[in-house]
Amino acid sequence: MAHSLPCETTNIARFDELGLIPELLQRIAELEYLTPTQIQSQSIPHLLEGKDLLGGANTGSGKTAAFALPILQHLHVGDKPVAKGNMVRALVLVPTRELAKQVAASFKSYAQGLTPKLKVEAVFGGVSVNTQMLALRGGADVLVATPGRLLDLLSSNAIKLSQASHLVLDEADRMLSLGFAEELEKVLALLPKRKQTLLFSATFPEEVKELTDSLLNSPVELHLESTEESTLVQQVYTVNKNRKTALLAHLINERNWRQVLVFASAKNTCNRLEQKLAKAGVSAQVFHSDKSQGSRTRVLDGFKSGEISVLIATDIAARGIDIEKLPVVINYELPRSPSDYMHRIGRSGRAGEAGLALSLISHDEYQHFKLIEKKNKIRLVREQIVGFEADEEAPLDCPSREIKPMAAPEGMGKKKRKKLPKVNAELWGKKS
Repeated sequence: MAHSLPCETTNIARFDELGLIPELLQRIAELEYLTPTQIQSQSIPHLLEGKDLLGGANTGSGKTAAFALPILQHLHVGDKPVAKGNMVRALVLVPTRELAKQVAASFKSYAQGLTPKLKVEAVFGGVSVNTQMLALRGGADVLVATPGRLLDLLSSNAIKLSQASHLVLDEADRMLSLGFAEELEKVLALLPKRKQTLLFSATFPEEVKELTDSLLNSPVELHLESTEESTLVQQVYTVNKNRKTALLAHLINERNWRQVLVFASAKNTCNRLEQKLAKAGVSAQVFHSDKSQGSRTRVLDGFKSGEISVLIATDIAARGIDIEKLPVVINYELPRSPSDYMHRIGRSGRAGEAGLALSLISHDEYQHFKLIEKKNKIRLVREQIVGFEADEEAPLDCPSREIKPMAAPEGMGKKKRKKLPKVNAELWGKKS
């Protein structure tokens, strides 16, 4: 990668100072976006000039609009106003189905005032590939895709990437941690060398750095941290392992929480926890990869609307759930990597809203949580709830007095497991 370009750090206070066309400005006003966020004001002018960009920003920073608005403007004023044949003009790669739907919906919303109308499609696994192939007849101006399904479509000649002028890798660290490195390599080989490339990542492990070096050309670099005081409160409760579910039910009932996102590490744990909570009088729904796409969509919609109060999810949802004013996130089990901890708790306390991120840890998780604190440069006080206090020493029936090597992510085969990022070596029980 060539030398990065310097970036102005002064925020632009108004959208009409960014260089956006009137049609996009009108749509922004209709959506009641008052002022650009930090990443929007600092990136949009550079992206309108066609520069590559390496962006590091926290969840909820407004980065989707930061890359979607300039890309839509380029596509609208370009020489080829609409997609033709089975070509894709702009490709956005994301790690999860939910994020694909979310990003595509944002593109469609921002593009409502553009004429001729731009075609935006989202493709991902878990649904019929034939339906998606039909939708892609005639190509797409913007295609938002997960890597695996994209390769399925490419192998069937449903689409071609040879004329793509824009590439976005959103949540690059998450894609690599989920084992998509091989798929990414295949997709990138099919793209033209001359294109505008944008890479966004919340964290920058070595694998992401290697990707940026090979992919970006003299990029503008933005590594933004919020200057506002955090509105998210983090707490840790210690509890004996065999009392953790009872404590979770107690907290939900006693504190009268009406919207709680609970994270567990495995699909089976989610299912068992749902049943145990039901016996304790707490109604919950589960959200993981064994559920059909239709079921996942219904559950997520129900949670967003408030019909479902408690949602139990695996890490597949950590960056795919976008809910305004989500008040509580609970780590029933700790995530595998320290960066996933930040992605989980980032579901709450967004855009200045109050939020609570609560971790319930038992003796076998103490060391793992210390590692999470160390990597994320935080230190939290261990607290206890009366009636659910953790024993001073680990009970004899505790599975382990020390952290165990973490299992591979759900659905990951042996081939992908061998290619897990070195950054997770300390957590996977492997030598780096």
